[in-house]
Amino acid sequence: MSESISLSGPSRPPDAGGRPRKLVVLLHGVGANGDDLIGLAPYWAQALPEAEFLAPNAPFPCDMAPFGYQWFSLLDRSPERMLAGIRIAAPILDSFLDEALRARDLTDAELALVGFSQGTMMSLHVAPRRKTPCAAVLGYSGALLGPGLLADEAVSKPEMLLIHGDADEVVSVAALPAAEQALKSHGFTVSAVVRRGLGHGIDPEGIALGAGFLKEKIGDALQ
Repeated sequence: MSESISLSGPSRPPDAGGRPRKLVVLLHGVGANGDDLIGLAPYWAQALPEAEFLAPNAPFPCDMAPFGYQWFSLLDRSPERMLAGIRIAAPILDSFLDEALRARDLTDAELALVGFSQGTMMSLHVAPRRKTPCAAVLGYSGALLGPGLLADEAVSKPEMLLIHGDADEVVSVAALPAAEQALKSHGFTVSAVVRRGLGHGIDPEGIALGAGFLKEKIGDALQ
């Protein structure tokens, strides 16, 4: 079964030392790996010194490149096929999150999910379906798949910040207001930011906005 697949990848322990009191899980995009996002940890560790950062590799080898990983295939980008793929990957990520929290004696209230591109799609699918809401979802350059399913399937409503470049050549910036509208219509608290002139990536301003959001939602006891 897909749930038996174990995820692994780079991590960064709390700058404050000792056991982590918060957990930030970074979910990369298609064709990348955990190393792609763990580089954000040093910037955000300044705001979250008691947080551990985990950046697991997605469970499947990328089928569009000779390297990297994917959460689901994008060879067929029809909404139906992508949603089918995300439903296969979701329990794998859920199991990883459950085990990561259990191993650190933490709860979903001390967890933040950060996604980029396909990783954002995973975050926006998994977080609303977890039995207990995580503290925050921060999504860059992503999209909400299957928005019509939220009415029947959403059981948690963590606060969200979505950031997208208006020059994104991979995932249209139109995905941002579409996700914002759908989530808000189902009772989610969502902030959306468009970065002018930014393509498919994360810029320094986006990193700073993310740091402020994460600090606000899972700020550390030391501060």
